[in-house]
Amino acid sequence: MNGIDLDAKKGEVVTLIGPSGTGKTTLLRTINLLEVPLEGKIEIDDLSLEAPNLSKNDKLALRRKTAMVFQQYNLFKNETVFQNVVQPQLLVKKRSKIEAHQIAIEALKQVGMQDYLKSYPSQLSGGQQQRVSIARALALNPEVILFDEPTSALDPELSQEVLTAIRKVKQAGITIILATHEMRFAEEISDQVVFMEKGIIVENGTPEQIFHHPQKQRTQAFLKHYVQLPSIKTVDASSRFSSIKKIKVV
Repeated sequence: MNGIDLDAKKGEVVTLIGPSGTGKTTLLRTINLLEVPLEGKIEIDDLSLEAPNLSKNDKLALRRKTAMVFQQYNLFKNETVFQNVVQPQLLVKKRSKIEAHQIAIEALKQVGMQDYLKSYPSQLSGGQQQRVSIARALALNPEVILFDEPTSALDPELSQEVLTAIRKVKQAGITIILATHEMRFAEEISDQVVFMEKGIIVENGTPEQIFHHPQKQRTQAFLKHYVQLPSIKTVDASSRFSSIKKIKVV
């Protein structure tokens, strides 16, 4: 990535779109410090971290403010739905078992999985497993939830279950940074849409601006099968480096 500068206000949905392999997942992993940038600053609420001088405690502090929902669910197969949502609270938030249990049940209710407390992941559909992973993220009460193409492994019907759950996350007022290929959903839910290619931000703006009035030729080409776009002549250049400029969530 090169010179990524991205701001998200509290409660906003910022959606990352662009071709596969263009850096969307890497950006999300960088925000959560699963990938450590060579340089750059990440700010979430009152926490400010600057690479490359990041300690283990810095990483832990940041991850207490974030949660990530992966493409492949990442549930513990030998634990029930209830245990999958309770255990991270005990480990990350150091909550009591009573409090963690209450929060887990409420989070599972929010995504419609309250009737599956004793089920194991192998007994659930892909959509149900992803909803459990969203409940797990909600239960951590993060400032930001990062969604990495959460419907990519699902058929259209199951995808709708997950998209409905993400709408409920937005209604809860939690800031969302979402990477997706679901263009119609991106237009519906986003406050800000970011088009990326080759590790840089090519263009960003409101859903109306990006999906219906893009200024960059490359954005037009990417979206031409989604909407009929006006022809705008422009020059677009991009390059790829392994650094960020600044990520800020306030």
